[in-house]
Amino acid sequence: MRRRGVLSATACLLAVIAAFFALRGSAVQHPQPAQKADSILILKKDHVLEVLAGGKVIRTYKVALGRGGLAPKQREGDGRTPEGHYVIDARNADSQYHRALHVSYPNEDDRRRAAKQGVSPGGAIMIHGLPNGFGNLGAAHRLYDWTLGCVALTDEEIDEIWDMVPIGTPVEIRP
Repeated sequence: MRRRGVLSATACLLAVIAAFFALRGSAVQHPQPAQKADSILILKKDHVLEVLAGGKVIRTYKVALGRGGLAPKQREGDGRTPEGHYVIDARNADSQYHRALHVSYPNEDDRRRAAKQGVSPGGAIMIHGLPNGFGNLGAAHRLYDWTLGCVALTDEEIDEIWDMVPIGTPVEIRP
């Protein structure tokens, strides 16, 4: 009898852990079919990326950001995610990450600020999936901010966004 109780407790604990990761992996409801987006809003403090169409949020995703903290990007190599107004200006299906949408960082304000500081503003800011070969991490990747300044989603989430977001889509990144 006692042995059965231990097994039940272990099975219950495993179920709770599985439910935790399943819930962390779920994004806000995703209506079908996918609409074309007309803007993206990233809220860094909340670790949220919202896809909008007609001024309404049509998808919401939890994201991982740059490992340099929540302050705005100041220079190349600081590991921070920038803040400001940008656009999606390129798509890379053959990235070292599972698909990548290039964000037009640095903008004119970013270049001006970096020049005043005598540093390079950096570049190569992307909205991307997980590193190739690590897609099985799924939502667990969001437990830590791990990128070099990019915005990271699961592979399935970047696949959804990929189909909704054309080149030229405005991106606003807020604190």
